[in-house]
Amino acid sequence: MEKQEAKQRIEKLKKVINYHRYLYHVLDKEEISQEVLDSLKHELYQLEQKYPEFITSDSPTQRIAGQPLKEFKKIKHSIPMLSIEDIFSEEELKDWENYLKRLEPTVQFDYFCEFKVDGFAVALVYEKGLFIQGATRGDGREGEDVTQNLKTIESIPLEINLHEGLKSELKEAEEKLKETIEKGRIEIRGEVYMEKKAFEKFNEQRKKKGEIPFANPRNLAAGSIRQLDSKLAACRPLKFLAYDLITDIGQSRHSQEHRILPFLGFKTDSGKKCRNLKEVIDFWQEITEKRDSFPFQIDGMVISVDNNALFEKLGVAGKSPRGIRAFKFSAKQATTRIFDIKIQVGRTGAITPIAFLEPVKLGGTIVSRATLHNEDQIKKLGVKINDTVIVERAGDVIPAVVKVLTELRTGKEKKFEIPEFCPACQKKLVRPKGEAIRRCFNVDCPARKREFLYHFASKKAFNIDGLGPQIIDKLLDAHLISEPKDLFTLKIGDIIPLESSPRRPRLAGVLRGFGQKSAQNLITAIERSKKIPLTRFIYALGIRHVGEETAVDLAQYFGKIEKLEKASLEDLKMIPNIGPEVSRSIVRWFQLKKNRKSIKGLAGVGVEILKPEKFGQKLAGKTFVLTGTLEHFTRFEAKRKIRLLGGRSVDVVSKETDFLVIGQNPGSKAEKAKNLGVKIITESEFLKLIK
Repeated sequence: MEKQEAKQRIEKLKKVINYHRYLYHVLDKEEISQEVLDSLKHELYQLEQKYPEFITSDSPTQRIAGQPLKEFKKIKHSIPMLSIEDIFSEEELKDWENYLKRLEPTVQFDYFCEFKVDGFAVALVYEKGLFIQGATRGDGREGEDVTQNLKTIESIPLEINLHEGLKSELKEAEEKLKETIEKGRIEIRGEVYMEKKAFEKFNEQRKKKGEIPFANPRNLAAGSIRQLDSKLAACRPLKFLAYDLITDIGQSRHSQEHRILPFLGFKTDSGKKCRNLKEVIDFWQEITEKRDSFPFQIDGMVISVDNNALFEKLGVAGKSPRGIRAFKFSAKQATTRIFDIKIQVGRTGAITPIAFLEPVKLGGTIVSRATLHNEDQIKKLGVKINDTVIVERAGDVIPAVVKVLTELRTGKEKKFEIPEFCPACQKKLVRPKGEAIRRCFNVDCPARKREFLYHFASKKAFNIDGLGPQIIDKLLDAHLISEPKDLFTLKIGDIIPLESSPRRPRLAGVLRGFGQKSAQNLITAIERSKKIPLTRFIYALGIRHVGEETAVDLAQYFGKIEKLEKASLEDLKMIPNIGPEVSRSIVRWFQLKKNRKSIKGLAGVGVEILKPEKFGQKLAGKTFVLTGTLEHFTRFEAKRKIRLLGGRSVDVVSKETDFLVIGQNPGSKAEKAKNLGVKIITESEFLKLIK
């Protein structure tokens, strides 16, 4: 990026961030997620570090938050409530420690790690043990007096006393602490938050009353504390989590403060002391895996230099202490720019526009592509080439573009139109009535054939180990295969020359190392796959609308591929869970002579379709969802067991789900199942069920 372009980008980023920070921190509104705001702020920070001559005093990186609302009395903080600089990767974490070591080269740093609760920061002041004042963060130096609202939160004690049980290493501070409680002033800081279950229940009640639900627990907590009528705050299930003891009572480490706070009557995060960055990273990975199981929302981990004297000595850089960082979780949303849009042709002819992105970290991986779904979505979003966009990843699916940040446009953006003709075969594309997707209906389209071969060899179909898209591409390019049956006629001698043939230089780069042993392994895997259950064979055919579950239903009902081949619409209507659209798709597929010939061709090269396994009825009518890592099965094997016993396995938890089977490190499905009242069973209970 050139200097002048960087300057323009910085100015636009500042304007957008200031606008959304004002909505979020002052008006308690949210048009974009906090993850997106963090992503924009991070981009601005990186640009300013590269071009420090463009840093100005009005930059969002140089201030803490918006101005306090005027409806409340303003309170000046005794010690500023400073912001915490965000980091998003292990590399940035290591850079931070290296920075600290340059400042203090003789020090061996150790750290204290705690949850970064997604709540609303407040400061509590006690005089002679009594709660006299509570304030919001405000702009960091001056906040708002919300004492009356904070008094309604039961987890905030109205009077503090020193409870028994301080650890031996804290005994030295005990007398000073007692004296300060009785005669002095104590300040506690922490987060007002709402637990996830309470938030969902509260929103359900609002919906029943016809009121607009809140976007997230943080907004609800903030809105509650900033109500002028404290009765409104009192009727909302808010909680308080303390994270800092500002008053010096002789504590030497931040970790000690977390051990003192419970004895003052405050709930706090126990956190973890870490002797080095390896322990920090291990703890971060641990809570990343468990984050969905916590009762409150957390968006990362706060890492502090544990030694208080050293922390103070390190000082402040800009508006953030040098000795503390917020290590954010891998974002599910992030911002980046689209530098091109291209068309992808699927195995059923579906045309999907794909956005090619400037690489961005999302969900723990670097993302360079995202789907735009279809032409209606492009029009709805108003997306153009060179736009700055928000990309989102939900679960393990391909990232999607969900919003365009039009405020960051420069005038260089270019409109994109879905082409009229297939980019692979040049046949005219058709948009069927009632569908959002254009399709290429040319069954000989090379792009469709390529995608179909990927599907045919995949794990859920013929499961040919080692035959991934990259190898299939090279076999196609070398004209060694053109349709599925060709895979089963390959010989070792066909594959080995691909590595070194001077006439195929492109192949050498990908298949390098394809020697005698690896070639033999591939041929063995192909040979082994010739025996295939009817269910997987039906799925491998790539019939539109026929997924795993439908393939099971068809195999159960017909028992032989020959019977399915001759099935009429009336026959298919007799099968539960198969509707008219799926039935028509199946009949149309088998009506094509080319498809019937393909099945005969597979039989001719030795493919043997095994008789369907006997399906029991022990789990008949029951629907299962799996989450976490199972010890005795792969996910694929567990789903197969469920189907063999007459049950159904789906991926999404709903009210219709009968059982959620949880393995190690379960995800958010467990929380959703609890909220819906779905029965949750362990893997051992599942084993007993299917025994």
